[in-house]
Amino acid sequence: MNRARAQHPRRTTHATRRSKGSAGRQAAPRGEFTLPKTVVPALPAVESFTELALPAPLLAALGHEGVTVPFPIQAATLPNSLAGRDVLGRGRTGSGKTLAFGLPVLARTAGRRAEPRRPLALILVPTRELAQQVTDALTPYARAVRLRLATVVGGMSLGRQANALRTGAEVVVATPGRLKDLIDRGDCLLGEVAVTVLDEADQMTDMGFMPQVTALLDQVRPGGQRMLFSATLDRNVDKLVRRYLTDPVVHSVDPSAGAVTTMEHHVLHVHETDKHRTTTEIAARDGRVIMFLDTKHAVDRLTRHLLGSGVRAAALHGGRSQPQRTRTLAQFKSGQVTALVATNVAARGIHVEGLDLVVNVDPPGDHKDYLHRGGRTARAGESGSVVTLVTPGQRREVSRLMASAGIAPTITAVRSGEAELSRITGAKAPTGVPVVITAPPAEPSRRATARTSASARGRRGRAARGGPAGQRRAA
Repeated sequence: MNRARAQHPRRTTHATRRSKGSAGRQAAPRGEFTLPKTVVPALPAVESFTELALPAPLLAALGHEGVTVPFPIQAATLPNSLAGRDVLGRGRTGSGKTLAFGLPVLARTAGRRAEPRRPLALILVPTRELAQQVTDALTPYARAVRLRLATVVGGMSLGRQANALRTGAEVVVATPGRLKDLIDRGDCLLGEVAVTVLDEADQMTDMGFMPQVTALLDQVRPGGQRMLFSATLDRNVDKLVRRYLTDPVVHSVDPSAGAVTTMEHHVLHVHETDKHRTTTEIAARDGRVIMFLDTKHAVDRLTRHLLGSGVRAAALHGGRSQPQRTRTLAQFKSGQVTALVATNVAARGIHVEGLDLVVNVDPPGDHKDYLHRGGRTARAGESGSVVTLVTPGQRREVSRLMASAGIAPTITAVRSGEAELSRITGAKAPTGVPVVITAPPAEPSRRATARTSASARGRRGRAARGGPAGQRRAA
């Protein structure tokens, strides 16, 4: 690996990166930026993980997890990323990107030990859900090579995350805002980070994280390896590519191309007055479904209606706390909840085995949102359907949306109760018997436990001194 790195010396100034990284551009698909041309020839793709220079424990862990054949994005990029090359991977969600960057991160970090507060590798993601999914996916492999993972996200205990970093973690999976908070507190230093990954970089720029992302990337070790993976690449991401990637190996798959053979796309023309009933019948189908709406208030209203109609539904949106969101996802994955009603917070970072239907109750605002919402189904080679409900006033807008996404959907006019609706979505009449989804008890935080313990100690002390607590007990 070291010899491979020596053949591709790194430039350490941003100005130099910009001047060379922007040379030699190809035609841009669908308005996205033109991809950089790989100057140094890329290593050829492989057909098996055994052809790769992976540590034996990682190979064993792959076999134990039942991962035998690499997905195309893995087969194309792993030989190069394991050799230390920068990688720019463009492929639709669910195409296997997590292992495409996770395996080289772990392989190139294995055998090293991080000092307190000084991680050796960094994986930046835009959302808490995606951070947890990446952590869950990589944990068995990190364990195999004895590397410590730390997950750093908002909405969870800052103290616990700081303690994990102070104890020492080789690999940090983080959202930009929380990582910046911990750096500002002195709990994390990025100067030893040799491998950096940006996953779903387009969403990070869409969410306004660009200043934080660039500030973090400026702190990692100069000359380190950088990998950028995303389902779509817009011109904001171009700035990151030009500034931080050196002669990257480019693997680009049209974000909708992989979906054509495994995913069906349906536009259902519905009447405004029948849309609510149609939505309810789809939610009552056998099997799980994710239903996307525009606002958290609309999500809560529909969830209450579905529960009252006999559908085991739950809401997921940014107004819920992170523990609530985590519990809801666990219930959906286990089947306790069958209809997950969500805003775009669920459009990325959620992987559910066997999910075969996604419904856009409200059509998304742009083609990227459509692709990411739809990417919750037909993952890892499975099949699935994406259904978009369209009222007469939305038809022109949705037609433009599909064209931008490169999708040619099947268009059908439907009404609730009709066989055609059931054929496409599995819709059926709800039972009408209200249901209640019981949330599992939340695990108390350490701070809450400490407060409870302190309060109990105080009561015991007052009782021993004959204070008010003792008087109440005596009464």
